[in-house]
Amino acid sequence: MNASDPGFHIPSTLELPDNEVQLWRLDLRALAASEGRWLPLLSSDEQARAARFIPQQARQNFIVTRGVLRTVLAAYLATDPKRLTLQTSSKNKPSLGPPHDSHVCFNVAHSGDVALLAFVRRREVGVDVEQIRQNIEVEAIARRFFSPDEQKQLATVPPADKVSAFFRCWTRKEAYVKAKGEGLWLPLDQFDVCVASGSDNALLATRPDRSEAARWSLLEVAAGLGYVAALCVAGRDFRVLGWDGTYC
Repeated sequence: MNASDPGFHIPSTLELPDNEVQLWRLDLRALAASEGRWLPLLSSDEQARAARFIPQQARQNFIVTRGVLRTVLAAYLATDPKRLTLQTSSKNKPSLGPPHDSHVCFNVAHSGDVALLAFVRRREVGVDVEQIRQNIEVEAIARRFFSPDEQKQLATVPPADKVSAFFRCWTRKEAYVKAKGEGLWLPLDQFDVCVASGSDNALLATRPDRSEAARWSLLEVAAGLGYVAALCVAGRDFRVLGWDGTYC
């Protein structure tokens, strides 16, 4: 599957084993030309929401991401994408609505020209991606949102790598919050993540329940040049299959 090709084909049926997380990466700029392919798959509410986006690119990104999301979910469930009901909790965690009680869980993130879609069965999942931008006040934002431990880690990073480390920390925190399904109700300073690249499990500590950290796997995943991304999954007995069909 090549998610940077406007003509890429999603099979009508896909397997999703219990021990596998499948991660799709979409090049939204490359797929923008296929907007008309995905729009008919959206619900009437989604189509109305898409129409409210003023910038054309934002509208295209929403339509493509939702259309691919519906198509992949339908392939796992062997159903029509237009028959799916997508819902969100009171804290904005997305899920499948009735009648599709399939135990397929998913999460979506997008930034710039990249969208990531993560799918798994019977376990919580969260994903986040960020385009690295240089014109941000790293220290000021870190003081507001990062834990004291994370601020100390960031202070030891060489100046040339500090912005990347900041976004790496941010995506890891967002992925964990999204997997937990707590949204803004989970204070960002109540858990610590590792800011270093390549950590096997980047969730270092949780408070006030210290045992909570052992429930999760927090991983760095590839998102392309100029981007950083993270994936958080409940448990440890799984493998991650990348959008290009190779295991991470």
